[in-house]
Amino acid sequence: MKTTMILLFLALVSWGASAQHDHSSMGNSGNSHSSMTPKMKEEPRVIPSITVKHSMSVTSILDNYLALKDALVDDNGKKAASSGKMLFDALGKFDLSGQPAPKQKELKDILDDAKENAEHISENADKIDHQREHFELLGGDLKDLILITGADRTLYQLFCSMYNNNKGGKWLSASDKVKNPFFGDEKMKCGRVLVKIEVK
Repeated sequence: MKTTMILLFLALVSWGASAQHDHSSMGNSGNSHSSMTPKMKEEPRVIPSITVKHSMSVTSILDNYLALKDALVDDNGKKAASSGKMLFDALGKFDLSGQPAPKQKELKDILDDAKENAEHISENADKIDHQREHFELLGGDLKDLILITGADRTLYQLFCSMYNNNKGGKWLSASDKVKNPFFGDEKMKCGRVLVKIEVK
């Protein structure tokens, strides 16, 4: 009986020591993980950049696109419709003949798509969600346009992952500060810079 008690006591002491050892090693791994986390946050995110040639050919188009973006940031469907109409007119006045002949067909297709989206925005002052759907498409059209024609200013393409049922949406801005045109006041800060478009 005495031998059994001694063996039981030794077993308990041994189990307690190993449990304490496991616990302390878990604690250490937790500490090392938490000490690594701030280091990861400190690393700045490198924003990729694209360089385009300097050109004034799309100045009016960009001015009106950015005015449209600001109207949507402000949740102002009427102002967005007005800017959409001015953008439609600016797209119609773009001089294709001044562009390289091999690119004219591609540019015409881009301009036609952009005009269709701008027209939808101009005709739906009371349907801001519909305007925002076409604005998202318009951002892709304009990026494609300036990659061919060049631009007169630095632009940023931003992305909000929450737009369109978390499928995400992109837009262009003259600033890297996030002001979301898809949500306005509801989620103003949803977004991050995807790429910087620099003028050489």
